[in-house]
Amino acid sequence: MAEETGTTTPTPHVADSHGLIRVHGARENNLKDVSIEIPKRRLTVFTGVSGSGKSSLVFDTIAAESQRLINETYPAFVQGFMPNLARPDVDVLDGLTTAIIVDQHRMGGDPRSTVGTATDADAVLRILFSRLGKPYIGSPKAFSFNIASISGAGAVTVERAGQKVKERRSFSITGGMCPRCEGRGAVTDLDLAQLYDETLSLNEGAITVPGYKGGGWNSRLYIESGFFDPDKPISKFTEKELRDFLHREPTRMKIAGINMTYEGLIPRIQKSMLSKDKESMQPHIREFVERAVTFATCPDCDGTRLNEGARSSKIDGISIADACAMQISDLAAWVKGLDEPSVAPLLTSLGRTLDSFVEIGLGYLSLGRPAGTLSGGEAQRTKMIRHLGSSLTDVTYVFDEPTTGLHPHDIQRMNGLLLRLRDKGNTVLVVEHKPEVIAIADHVVDLGPGAGAGGGTVCFQGTVEGLRTGGTITGRHFGDRAALKDTVRKPTGTLQIRGASTHNLRDVDVDIPLGVLAVVTGVAGSGKSSLVQGSIPAGAGVISVDQGAIRGSRRSNPATYTGLLDPIRKAFAKQNGVKPTLFSPNSEGACPTCNGAGVIYTDLAMMAGVATTCEECDGKRFEASVLGYHLGGRDISEVLAMPVTEAEEFFAAGEAHTPAAHRILQRLKDVGLGYLTIGQPLTTLSGGERQRLKLATHMADKGGVYVLDEPTAGLHLADVEQLLGLLDRLVDSGKSVIVVEHHQAVMAHADWIIDLGPGAGHDGGRIVFEGTPADLVAARATLTAEHLAEYVGA
Repeated sequence: MAEETGTTTPTPHVADSHGLIRVHGARENNLKDVSIEIPKRRLTVFTGVSGSGKSSLVFDTIAAESQRLINETYPAFVQGFMPNLARPDVDVLDGLTTAIIVDQHRMGGDPRSTVGTATDADAVLRILFSRLGKPYIGSPKAFSFNIASISGAGAVTVERAGQKVKERRSFSITGGMCPRCEGRGAVTDLDLAQLYDETLSLNEGAITVPGYKGGGWNSRLYIESGFFDPDKPISKFTEKELRDFLHREPTRMKIAGINMTYEGLIPRIQKSMLSKDKESMQPHIREFVERAVTFATCPDCDGTRLNEGARSSKIDGISIADACAMQISDLAAWVKGLDEPSVAPLLTSLGRTLDSFVEIGLGYLSLGRPAGTLSGGEAQRTKMIRHLGSSLTDVTYVFDEPTTGLHPHDIQRMNGLLLRLRDKGNTVLVVEHKPEVIAIADHVVDLGPGAGAGGGTVCFQGTVEGLRTGGTITGRHFGDRAALKDTVRKPTGTLQIRGASTHNLRDVDVDIPLGVLAVVTGVAGSGKSSLVQGSIPAGAGVISVDQGAIRGSRRSNPATYTGLLDPIRKAFAKQNGVKPTLFSPNSEGACPTCNGAGVIYTDLAMMAGVATTCEECDGKRFEASVLGYHLGGRDISEVLAMPVTEAEEFFAAGEAHTPAAHRILQRLKDVGLGYLTIGQPLTTLSGGERQRLKLATHMADKGGVYVLDEPTAGLHLADVEQLLGLLDRLVDSGKSVIVVEHHQAVMAHADWIIDLGPGAGHDGGRIVFEGTPADLVAARATLTAEHLAEYVGA
């Protein structure tokens, strides 16, 4: 072997030359032939205005292709059980590594899914109690609220030495599920008094459900069913008649010569109303559902989900129900105090998981917290816990706005975690708007210049310093700072909250001023949502707009969700003298080949399914005869392909002048969704876009108090300015706006601030400041005050 001298540099190994992820010709969604090189083992932040194509590049192209290639390494049999992923629309993708996506999708909404089950901490805790719990009640199954206790016995036939012998066998499984609520912790019921007036007969209009009055088909179905006398008051019904009226299973019958399906009133209402997204209901139906459905903590298990046996077994006086109800930071301390050599590896593993919760700023949660109640940011940080202690390196971690829901104080901690993942030798890709996160990037990719069709190109890539001077929208707004107001509005009244004790609130009394822009702030877990969402008295006329998912298939779009499609269809029908139903891709006008989907999906078993544009309608979703009808020179498919801003101008004047459609489009534009096409599937919207879409639908409501949950989520620095203008217009029009928010620009712009804290969980739940932003900055007595003062340069 030749000796190396001090003067020659060793030639790098060929394996070390693959230091880039290369993307060439990406065209997914609105991307316009994007070609880019991303350094590996570095922290790269992708930024740009909302809708500029960040997620299309990072999630729908890079991460999607990485996952698809990994799935192809499994045997065909296994692939048959995995989701089919189509290849992204891109020419070349080189240098990919295993991608781990940590997104903001809400965790399972199933009531049995909790923080403990989602992170496997519950599984370890169940084993611990099955080993150390006194009295001993059984295996870990006995502590699971997902497993019911069952037993059975009977005869079985076995063959022995050519003889068939019958033997009696019995079995039993000891589970931990509460039999009353089936492990849900709560029981729901329909208040029958809200469904019908039992003193009246059906002919006298006993059914009080919206849509079941006035002799329509819904009421005729029950009156003419023949199962009971329609002239008899419901209070006089026999037990069988009442069961047929309320619970009968679907039965085919003829009513007025028409074949119909009769079904009991309760299952019929559950299918037609209770299974739908409350936000998309008409106001009078939403009001009925809120009146009729009652939720109560299960009286048998007191909300713990566990049966009496599981609650009776304890370690040092603590049952598994008590452990799951503890704040995680307290549970971590309790686990550390257990000195049991027989289960030492178990305690080490559980302690490590619980410490990760505390480290990531989620120590205020409990393992029993339903996963569906976590915010998008909390859900994302909960998913991170699996990866913090991982020994894997050379992995690509993909984050979607990891600072969502974080107070400026907590953002510093999140930055530290992102840098730690990078320093272990991983590639970290972050889609983010916050300047505090952009500032720590090794490499920045700025997409734009606009949104939707006006975006999809790379405007800048390089260092943070280069971005500041690069002249892009992000660079120009990077140093933006909202100033404190010189004068604040005077309240016109107050919304009184008394003795609020939801979750961690400590008997809070507060008067929220009305007629102004009021901001509720505080560190994550301090009790903001508990105060605003869970403690405002019923009947206060409050319209709550959150970031929760909108139910809908890929056929749902902003036009159908906001009710915009109705006036558009009527305008087309009136102009052309035909039926409005022709102009719906879900009704008569749908292309018969693709049923109005625009694409034909071919299932190829374990191979990636193929979606091909329908050849009959060329992806336009309507049959050819419908596309022959025009309004203002455009057919219905061209109108649905318009961005909101273009459609708003189209329906404002001329032949297409439609005031009802124009009003809805004006509201969509006001909330900053001017770049969305009105026919874009709802499934492609981000959390922030969903909230702004809901806000647009509610802006026509009668209520005078709006409650918004972090409306800046997903907003670019340039768009925050527009949002502040919208909030001002709402307040100036006589509305009261209450915003739960961490963004310093919104705090600085507020008329009144309510700061909760001082910490999270049981260290929070108190009002630590009430007053104007100027007073908060002057006092500098809270964490929020410190960060706001630094932001405004005070």
